[in-house]
Amino acid sequence: MTIAARVYGYPPTHNAGSEWMLHSMLRPLAERGHRVTVWLSHPGEIEKSYEIDGVHVVPYQEGLDFAARARRADLLLSHFENVPIVAGLAREHRIPVAVICHDDFSTSFHNAAGADLVVYNSEWIRREGEVFYAHYPPEFLPRESIVVRPPVIAEEYRTEPGDHATLVNLNPDKGGDLFWQIAAWTPEWRFLGVRGAYGQQIMPPPRLPNCEVVDGVPGHRMREHVYGRARVVLMPSLYESWGRVAVEAFASGIPVIAHPTPGLVESLGDAGIFAYRDDLNAWIHALMSLKDPADWERASRRARARSDVLSAVPDIDVWCDAVESFRKTRRRRCL
Repeated sequence: MTIAARVYGYPPTHNAGSEWMLHSMLRPLAERGHRVTVWLSHPGEIEKSYEIDGVHVVPYQEGLDFAARARRADLLLSHFENVPIVAGLAREHRIPVAVICHDDFSTSFHNAAGADLVVYNSEWIRREGEVFYAHYPPEFLPRESIVVRPPVIAEEYRTEPGDHATLVNLNPDKGGDLFWQIAAWTPEWRFLGVRGAYGQQIMPPPRLPNCEVVDGVPGHRMREHVYGRARVVLMPSLYESWGRVAVEAFASGIPVIAHPTPGLVESLGDAGIFAYRDDLNAWIHALMSLKDPADWERASRRARARSDVLSAVPDIDVWCDAVESFRKTRRRRCL
């Protein structure tokens, strides 16, 4: 099959969780022998076409003929702001279209209306989508929907944990300001802040000797750059529809302290250590408790067990089978 995706940015230069989820879904399709091309809608640092794990990526500078080339695809795919244009092209040329819903925003569900396949990134997003679509007539509904939790190949992230309390993405919504407050009150810990792919990054206050900030890196470098230095991962996020960083950390048995967003509650399960983001004392208490080797070891075992459970889910096979089911659909539409 020929599969064409239209998105804002893509690894290795755009490293947000949504884009790594997309890559984790396209990579196995390429491994099955399908021709997978990603067309970028925004000028980025890379101006020439490149390949990553069998996925061909066309930068905006080379992809001005996307609309003309898209009509040759067997399946079109998109997420976020590119969904309307991709869905319009799909309708015009009678090509099946798949949409990934990474959040429960009404615009995401509205744009995905009528898609041949909607992919929800968690069970709670699926439930929210069903509630949204319940108010609309049948022709408005997606024709098929599946849940694909952001795939994490544990072996690619597994390492020996380090000694830092770590936050990935220092913007306010991810808890960058709270992170440095915790650092100020717990000088016993060393803190590692990783610059994120988006949002204003909150830097540590002056004269905090236990704090370090490093640049973000592509997913395939997170093992040595981040998780090999992390003893605990903190996720005081205002919003997480899933929480890929937490699952990546779990692969190495790194405990995660998180604000209980619906996504993090689902992804972390009983391995999560939860504290509300407006309760600084709760975060300090949770982090200090993990200074005890026995407490850390118990939390680490739960993290590894949760990683094993998530690694065993068949989501990727379900996704690939759903895509391949459109082979016949495309043929019938062209008759």
